[in-house]
Amino acid sequence: VKSALSFGGGHGWSGVNAFATAYDSVWSSLGSGDKERIGASFESYVTGAYQSNGIVFASCLARAMPFSEARLAFQRLERGRPTDLFGASELSLLETPWPNGTTGELLWRMIQDADMAGNAFLTVTNGRVRRLRPDWVTIVSGVRGDPTAGPYDIDAEVLGYIYEPEGAGRVYEPVLLSPSAVAHFSPIPDPLAQWRGMSWLTPVLREIAADTAATKHKLKFFENGAQPGLVIKYDGGKTADDIKRYKAVFDEAHRGTDNAYGVLHLGGGADTDVFGLDLKQLDFKATQGAGETRIAAAAGVGAIIARFSEGMAGSSLNQGNYQAAMRQFSDL
Repeated sequence: VKSALSFGGGHGWSGVNAFATAYDSVWSSLGSGDKERIGASFESYVTGAYQSNGIVFASCLARAMPFSEARLAFQRLERGRPTDLFGASELSLLETPWPNGTTGELLWRMIQDADMAGNAFLTVTNGRVRRLRPDWVTIVSGVRGDPTAGPYDIDAEVLGYIYEPEGAGRVYEPVLLSPSAVAHFSPIPDPLAQWRGMSWLTPVLREIAADTAATKHKLKFFENGAQPGLVIKYDGGKTADDIKRYKAVFDEAHRGTDNAYGVLHLGGGADTDVFGLDLKQLDFKATQGAGETRIAAAAGVGAIIARFSEGMAGSSLNQGNYQAAMRQFSDL
């Protein structure tokens, strides 16, 4: 373990063949507290929230658009005060991080990974910046020369990063990178970890689930003819088979938006009644809007910046609220 993890600076130990022979012993020798991984939540956050919930996507968009507009430069300090900005050739890699890439694309990738996983990892290989998918990165920490030490020891430090790509039908060799070879961006620290960050989505997962459920409820409401549930009461002499056959005919004629508001024909002593509440009785807009505002607040953008309807309430142009929200957003 000591020989494998006590490597020097530079771009780290990138010899895959040499690393593969020592990897199993290194990995098995480390305790669970020495390894910090993002876990399987990254993919579920992407598919279950970012790609399927419009409120989460809009909040992430409101964060990423100004973040990706930043431009990287040096700044002179005179008597402790910042003065002129200037460029230099050392910034060329960040201006073109990969072929046809831009600083904006690099920053967008960073904030996107940080939003979903709480962490973004970058390294440089073959003269270009390479993004490391965060849930495939393991942070190895401890005390150099002491294989029994853990990440919370007083002398503990990050010893390296293990990158283990996964792909269908292909086995990738794990790669070990030194701390000096990896840029680790974790804007919100995870209180349960020493080095790992936390996604801002984590505290509002229930709000996201509720918003998704409310959207499905609204869709079902319109799919069922934009009315609450309909109860059909049958004559007591009908058999179960009679009711099943009539139900099939009724559903074919009246279910779905294409059959909404048609004339309802009943026979055989059947009667109808309505149960449940419509969207107005549920105060649906206020109920769903409150959840949207809480999600936007957790994102740090607020309902006005995220362009949610609750943030647009007030004067016809909402000019005063918008300027105050933009000032707060830029201050933060």
